[in-house]
Amino acid sequence: MLSTLLLAVALMLVLEGMLPFLAPRLWRDAFRRLTELSDGQLRFLGISSMLVGLILLMFAK
Repeated sequence: MLSTLLLAVALMLVLEGMLPFLAPRLWRDAFRRLTELSDGQLRFLGISSMLVGLILLMFAK
């Protein structure tokens, strides 16, 4: 279980690191826009990404 969790975190870090590596200007602009969102909008994005992740996990099983 712990090794699977570590693999998932490692994959997440690799995927999240791709955009700043490949397109730093685009990543910076996107990050700047995220900082301008309200708390409610950020919470909506957070729960949306969690739900999509859970759905993908269900399909992967």
